[in-house]
Amino acid sequence: MVSRHASSLLFRRLVGPVIGLLLFAVLANVAVAAWLAAHRTSAAAAAVEKQVTGALAASRVPLAPPILMALHQLTSCHFLIADSALPAGIFSTAAAANRPASNWRAVLAGTEPPPDRVQLPSGEYRVGLFRSQSVRPQQVVLLIPLPAVTRVVFESVAPMLVVAGVMLAILIPLGLSVTGRLTRRIIAIEGLVGRIAAGAFGCQLVADPRPAGDGDEIDRLRRGVNQMSSTLASLRDSLVAGERQRLLGQLAAGFAHELRNAITGSRLAIDLHQRRCPLATADQPAHDESLAVAIRQLDILEEEVRGLLTLGRPDVQPPVTEFDLAALLDDVHDLTVPRLEHAGVGLSRDCPSLLLSARREPLRAAVVNLLLNAIDAAGAGGRVRLAATVRDGCCVITVEDNGPGLPPTLAKSISEPFVTDKPEGVGLGLAVARAVAEERGGELNWSRHDGLTRFELSLPLDSPAPRPQPPGSPA
Repeated sequence: MVSRHASSLLFRRLVGPVIGLLLFAVLANVAVAAWLAAHRTSAAAAAVEKQVTGALAASRVPLAPPILMALHQLTSCHFLIADSALPAGIFSTAAAANRPASNWRAVLAGTEPPPDRVQLPSGEYRVGLFRSQSVRPQQVVLLIPLPAVTRVVFESVAPMLVVAGVMLAILIPLGLSVTGRLTRRIIAIEGLVGRIAAGAFGCQLVADPRPAGDGDEIDRLRRGVNQMSSTLASLRDSLVAGERQRLLGQLAAGFAHELRNAITGSRLAIDLHQRRCPLATADQPAHDESLAVAIRQLDILEEEVRGLLTLGRPDVQPPVTEFDLAALLDDVHDLTVPRLEHAGVGLSRDCPSLLLSARREPLRAAVVNLLLNAIDAAGAGGRVRLAATVRDGCCVITVEDNGPGLPPTLAKSISEPFVTDKPEGVGLGLAVARAVAEERGGELNWSRHDGLTRFELSLPLDSPAPRPQPPGSPA
């Protein structure tokens, strides 16, 4: 809802000046029209005076009362002349001249100047004085009727006032309506900017239904603010991811250092125990492989440490080499066999022989992480599938399990560092795998179909054609 303060403010800034200018224009036009009406009235009276005096001055006929009465009928003007035959000595076509006869006699005699205007019962008249050029020259007072100034001005300005009133009656509601729409749109953008300033990046403002086109300036401003919000959200995510990556590198380097020392100590202790205590004793058959299983578990842990060390120290990554992918997946299988047997999970493999150029140890650590996660997800009696194929110029390593799948809350951020659904996990395995894929120009994706959770680690191939699998290779 539009606030009253904002609405009144925009009204004063948008509609107020327009109405003020309109009122000023109307008043200016009224003043000019009134002045022009008064000026035209005076000009018309002067023109009539000029025409009548010119006509009478050119006439050689004496101005007798009948002639003056006829001129009065034609021009609506009144005439006064000196006439000794009358008792007052003056003849006038006016019923009354509002002045004593002696005064008019003085005017006609030229001893007193005529007044500019005189008020008669029939209206106001302009006073003129001239001398006829007849055979018997006469002094004549001419009374020229003047229209009422108020009536003339009203007739001149009334149309303007009507038009102005109609325009104001239309403009004010229209201005309020337009201002209301603009205010609502501007306040919506202001609210969005406020949310963005408060840190709610990624918020979007939906546009009002409008015709096709670029829209007006406010609509373009809305799109710009939406784009800014999306850009800020992307930058925030990038900064958060970068900070997580930096912290991950620091933690990985520290973990790797401490774990490597522990692994080295454990291996030395096992090797020393094997030299001191032969495997075959009277009560321990020779086929007991418990120490071998412990060594393989240490190998798995060492692979994890290598992945963490590689992730934390990108400047000391191993070189890119060409190797057989099937042999690498065989190593992965050997490293995870103890976990498979302990968890009671079956593994099926479909790994063709394929030459791949990549960093071997980080890739092996990434696949080990994916396979260990699948084993944990499948649980006792579950099935896991490890496969490799060539698709669209990429080598795709697939790890699939029939476990319950990922929690919906972690579906979008499962490969981020420190994101995990395991109580004892730290959320670094998938982060390591994704880092290995992206370092090679590939990607790590996952999907859930038909009760199976599938992780696919894809790497671009320099030579995508696979080689035939040699006889005797493990399935």
